[in-house]
Amino acid sequence: MALEHAIMTSLAERPGTGYEIGQQFTRSIGHFWSATHQQIYRTLKKLHADGLVSYESVAQDGRPDKKVYTLSEKGRVALREWVSSPTEPRQLRDELGVKIRAAEAADLPELIAELRRHRALHEERLRLYQEFEKNDYPAPEALNLRKLKQYLVLRGGVRIEAGFIEWCDEVINALEGVVNQTPDV
Repeated sequence: MALEHAIMTSLAERPGTGYEIGQQFTRSIGHFWSATHQQIYRTLKKLHADGLVSYESVAQDGRPDKKVYTLSEKGRVALREWVSSPTEPRQLRDELGVKIRAAEAADLPELIAELRRHRALHEERLRLYQEFEKNDYPAPEALNLRKLKQYLVLRGGVRIEAGFIEWCDEVINALEGVVNQTPDV
C-alpha cells in the first residue's frame, strides 16, 4: 500500500485540510500506516497534480488560505480499483525474529530483556486499541458502514497485538527454560 491510498481513504471518509488529515493519522490511521505531516502535504500535492483530489481554498483571518481537500471522481475510481485489486499476504520482516534466530550468538538474558521490552510496548498499544474500542465503539452491532469498517480494522489491530504478546510470552518462557537448565555433567 502506498501513502496515497491511505490519504485517499481518509478523504473518502470526509474532506479535510492537510493538518486535519495529519490529525486523523495521529488518532487512527497512523496506528496502521504512519506518515509525517511533510509526507502528507507532499502526497496531497502529487494527488492533486494527478487529478485524484481537488481542493477549495478557504480564507482565514490573518493567516494564509487553507486548502480543504476532497476526493475527486477520478480519485474515487482509483481508490475503488485499488480496494478491488488482490493484496498479497504480508511477509513477516521483523528484526526481533532474526535476533531470536541468532540466539546462540546472544547473551540470552539480554535477549530476554529485549523481548520483555517489546512485549511491554505491544501491551501498551493493545491497551490503547482496547480503550479506542471501548470509548468509540460501545455498540458495534449498531454501527453504520463508515464506523463499522473503522471498528473492524481496529479489531484486527487488537488481535495482532494480543497475538504478538502471546508469542513474546512463549519465546520468553522457552528461552528462560534454556537459561535455567543445568548443564549435564
